[in-house]
Amino acid sequence: MRFYLAPMEGITTYIYRNAYHHYFGGIDKYFTPFIASKKMNRRELNEILPEHNERINVVPQILTNRSEEFLQITRKIAEYGYSTVNLNLGCPSGTVTARKRGAGFLSVLDELERFFDEIFAQSPLKISIKTRIGVASVEEWEAILELYKKYPIEELIIHPRLQKEFYKFTPHKEAFAAAVAALPDILLCYNGDITSLQSYEALLNAIPQTNHLMIGRGILRNPALIAQLKEHEYGELCSKSVQSSLYTKETLKAFHDEIFEGYAAQMSGETPTLFKMKDLWTYLIESFEASDKYLKKIRKASNYSEYQIAVNHLFRECEQRF
Repeated sequence: MRFYLAPMEGITTYIYRNAYHHYFGGIDKYFTPFIASKKMNRRELNEILPEHNERINVVPQILTNRSEEFLQITRKIAEYGYSTVNLNLGCPSGTVTARKRGAGFLSVLDELERFFDEIFAQSPLKISIKTRIGVASVEEWEAILELYKKYPIEELIIHPRLQKEFYKFTPHKEAFAAAVAALPDILLCYNGDITSLQSYEALLNAIPQTNHLMIGRGILRNPALIAQLKEHEYGELCSKSVQSSLYTKETLKAFHDEIFEGYAAQMSGETPTLFKMKDLWTYLIESFEASDKYLKKIRKASNYSEYQIAVNHLFRECEQRF
């Protein structure tokens, strides 16, 4: 099994990726949050700079429905030594899909086909795709698969939900199975609701051919998840001392501190750093039992001192869940 970290806007930044690689590892491929402008602002450029991604395998992701914009971004990315880019056809956000980008692009397959004709003919880099299975109906998936068959897609990452489902309801695993049958020559990766050993086993029982897996929220909630899955899959992952160190509060605290210090050094002022950290805690709080009141204090913190006091109390007084 090969494991990927899903791109999550504002959270899985290069600062998060490097801290994760340092303390937990086990990720075979990281994807950047999407790049949406051919001008590529400072935040987007920071995500792809080689010095910000040393020792880790990173694929930049692009969000656009304009072929010339895609190609301009791709040419700039190529200058930094990348070999592959990823096209986002999976984002379900209303502000994105209303402009026929992300999963919204799947609603106009004729336009998407013209877009594909141009980018696959002219891109200097290989193209992978992250996709939903449609916008409003699972019946859309058959036509989408027929379109994907026509192009030399480097890798197809499938989140088997509709755009309208966002992250609710059960993923349509049968749609991924249909892709396995329909696209034998394209590398396929499954994405969606792998948050525990139980959900991992359920996926493999349903679709045993799965050998590439992208995980997002499951890792944000439990950073040791990949190590736990590998330990189950392969038995002895590593020495017992290294194994056990991945699951301690000390490791989790050091991981948190490296992210916090990274944002504090990069960002101007305490408020934007605290905003980033509070966003992360939306997920990371799931690593702790009986933590609601501590999360409230973290969210109420208005400066570094209040924030660090609240975080220290949580780590000292709450038990780990995973």
